[in-house]
Amino acid sequence: MPSEPPNLADLPQAETTAADGTGSDLTHSNLNRALRDVRLGIDASELHGSLIGYLCGGGSTATDWLSALQIDHEDATLTQHPLLARLHAHCLDQLADLQFGFAPLLPDDGEPLRVRADALIEWSRGFLGGIGLADAVNQIDQLSGDAAEVLPDIARIAAARPEYGDGEEDEKALAEVLEFVRVGVLLLHEELVALPPPATARLH
Repeated sequence: MPSEPPNLADLPQAETTAADGTGSDLTHSNLNRALRDVRLGIDASELHGSLIGYLCGGGSTATDWLSALQIDHEDATLTQHPLLARLHAHCLDQLADLQFGFAPLLPDDGEPLRVRADALIEWSRGFLGGIGLADAVNQIDQLSGDAAEVLPDIARIAAARPEYGDGEEDEKALAEVLEFVRVGVLLLHEELVALPPPATARLH
């Protein structure tokens, strides 16, 4: 993974007022609690990453977005759950407006570094799965050099097995990786939405 984020000075810096980038009750802990209540069997970070990845790749979530993400659930109205509906709207806002201050949904900064770093790994795995379900991987060869490097780099983060410490250097390293992911996702989305949708195969 590159040691520095792409040189994209025109993109806004992340908001620093909330670890989850929301500034609302849509927090990692609240979403995790809701997910346990409805027994979805997925972590808040992974779900946020999956939905962001799917939307980033141009996937449609007009109907049952949980089914679009291949998340098993029995209740067809589950996406109307207040916090899940807010998550969906929030993800759309994050990708539609660069000034919104996109950031992966992670545990609060007060949580141990190991917990936050593991959550970023789970987020990255979710993102890769979501963007794969949107078939955006078939458009990689049409991206610019910087954008084309984002998915392989996020894949390396998703496959990481880091050794954690609690020192200042480890905190700085996590912050750098998080900023790289944030900027990379914005760049990837900016280019993917400008491309025509991938062609679908026709049966003859």
